[in-house]
Amino acid sequence: MESRRRWWTLTGVALATFMTYLDNNVVNVALPSIQRDLHLTLSGLEWIVSSYILVFSGLMLVGGRLGDVYGRRRLFLAGLTVFTGASLLAGIANDETMLITARVLQGIGAALSAPSTIAIISSTFPDPRERSRAVGVWSAVGALALALGPLTGGFISDRWHWGWIFLINVPVGVVTIAIIAVSMRETAEAARRRLDLPGLLTSAVALFSVTYALIEGSERGWTSALILGAFTLAAVAMAAFVVIETRADDPMVDLSMFRNRVFSGGVGAMVLWGFGVMGVYLFTAMFLQNILGFSPTEAGASIVPMALTMIVITPFAGPVARRLGTHRTVAGGLFLNVAGLVLVSFVGEGAHFMDLMPAFVLFGVGSGFTMMPLTDAVIGVLPPARAGAASGVLNATREVSGLLGVTIIGAILTSRQSAVLRGGSTPTHAFLAGYQLALLVGAAIVFIGVPLSLYALRARRVTPAETEPALEPVA
Repeated sequence: MESRRRWWTLTGVALATFMTYLDNNVVNVALPSIQRDLHLTLSGLEWIVSSYILVFSGLMLVGGRLGDVYGRRRLFLAGLTVFTGASLLAGIANDETMLITARVLQGIGAALSAPSTIAIISSTFPDPRERSRAVGVWSAVGALALALGPLTGGFISDRWHWGWIFLINVPVGVVTIAIIAVSMRETAEAARRRLDLPGLLTSAVALFSVTYALIEGSERGWTSALILGAFTLAAVAMAAFVVIETRADDPMVDLSMFRNRVFSGGVGAMVLWGFGVMGVYLFTAMFLQNILGFSPTEAGASIVPMALTMIVITPFAGPVARRLGTHRTVAGGLFLNVAGLVLVSFVGEGAHFMDLMPAFVLFGVGSGFTMMPLTDAVIGVLPPARAGAASGVLNATREVSGLLGVTIIGAILTSRQSAVLRGGSTPTHAFLAGYQLALLVGAAIVFIGVPLSLYALRARRVTPAETEPALEPVA
């Protein structure tokens, strides 16, 4: 009975993860339909996408801490309820203001529920082997959502009203709320009642500012006063956050966690993986449509094999990590991601879908051997009383790293594309030249994760009486 309850809890967490991850990218291919129907300006269209990401990323750490203070089950259910209601509002929206408001509310709901997912898995599955299987399921569901987003958005916008990309969340959300309400137990850490308001405020300002700058930088100019001001505000707020957390009696984020080699190295490796995934993901979708002439639905369907490969590989990642070591497994996975990025960069204008398959398979295999062992290793060193905030750190860094991947690779692509256009090349060749260079630079950046993982994630021999002081729960 207890085992069944745990797996039902995982089912609810996986469904919630699927919805929030799907909403990160399902909107993109439906934007032309939304623009025509609501008569939106380009700025309004951008904010339909950006408002969700901005609020979701900015409130990640806040959501994790609130889960530690008030109970993860309570916050998880509250977040799902807000997200589901906001999805209904977005689906029936008939003007720009209503839709953007709904997207902001979706971001709030996701920020309340998503940060606690890793902590919930950790507390629900204390046995390491069961936990590894649970993390594998969670990772596979996230990959599936990443791949199905464009396919779902394209399919719906091609055949039905665009509102259904949001309305499909409503029945899934209701079912997920029912599953969590029945199966999940409240966490023991719910007795903690100190909010650390200065930490909440400074972390939110820092994440909001850096996310805003990354979203708007390419449009407004990276050297514009607004963008430089946003980056400066983010740096000041983050510095203030570090000072506040260092001196607080009951800090929101226990910074001593970063003195642990596995935790800090794991967060760094996750940032690099997120950078590469979003780089290949978004701009390869553009490549498929702009260069190979795929429709939105065809482009979305083309990326599905990458996710399916990851899903197939993930169950084997745990046993491989136990046999070879997490450090070697994650390093090998990141190396395969690099190889996939390099292979994609050599695909030319006259390519067919099958020419991309080797790269997509490599990327799927690499991601399968990266995310599950990496998340499992980081979970294993989380202090129980701080698991929610630490889970928020992981999710926040992954979101911001995805934005970094999009903005940095996008800036390199645009710069190279402009230079080639000035040289007299066609727009198609110019885009391809920028795309290829951007992916090679992205591959070089992701490769940094290989030696990092080999160093940071290797096992440390300890005596039975030995513990790591940095990971002691704070009284």
